[in-house]
Amino acid sequence: MSKIVLITGTSKGIGRYLAEYYLDKKFKVIGCSRSNCTLHHENYDHIYGDVANEKDVKKTIKFIRTKYGKLDVLINNAGTASMNHFLLTPTETVEKLFRVNYLGTFLYSRESAKLMKKNKFGRIINFTTVASPLSLEGEAIYSSIKAGVEKLTSVLSKELGEFGITVNSIGPTPIKTSLMRTVPADKVKALLDMQVFKRYGDFKDISNVIDFFMSQESNFITGQKLFLGGIS
Repeated sequence: MSKIVLITGTSKGIGRYLAEYYLDKKFKVIGCSRSNCTLHHENYDHIYGDVANEKDVKKTIKFIRTKYGKLDVLINNAGTASMNHFLLTPTETVEKLFRVNYLGTFLYSRESAKLMKKNKFGRIINFTTVASPLSLEGEAIYSSIKAGVEKLTSVLSKELGEFGITVNSIGPTPIKTSLMRTVPADKVKALLDMQVFKRYGDFKDISNVIDFFMSQESNFITGQKLFLGGIS
């Protein structure tokens, strides 16, 4: 049977690319988002819902359990960012960033792992950011929440290891998506200058790392975080 892959936030950007990428590899892909998704494929199922809503998350996993009976890979891609000086950051922004980036990752990881452990196999791949190790100004909330995702990844790798589930994270550098259009050009250049390779990341840079984490041969690799662009 084809691998069953669940990807959050597939309506656009990195999530949309990953959905199409794994469909090309003949995987069964389940995507989710709050907004409309125009991706149509015989091996693609789309569930509308909020990643931070427990009922929506459980609905998605129930759908996968009923239709496929298993889940091989979870890619917690859904995320949002906001650039604000700490003193000018509204509470509403903090709550939104926490719900999407952290709570969504927690809920989908928890419910997916319940299904994965039945087959003693699973791959959970979380998204962090280079903003965390670089402690970027204007990203106090976003970077600290993503740092929390890194710690969550580390702890889950220990708690889920006995079920044959690996948990790792990837931290992309700037990639030309709609999210990056809101970031001032000088801020992007300053960030790129901090990298070993001073260029935007490509979608293929991300799928390359995810392929590695997903592979059967990576069953001895868990609790790791990998930043792109030479950031450490």
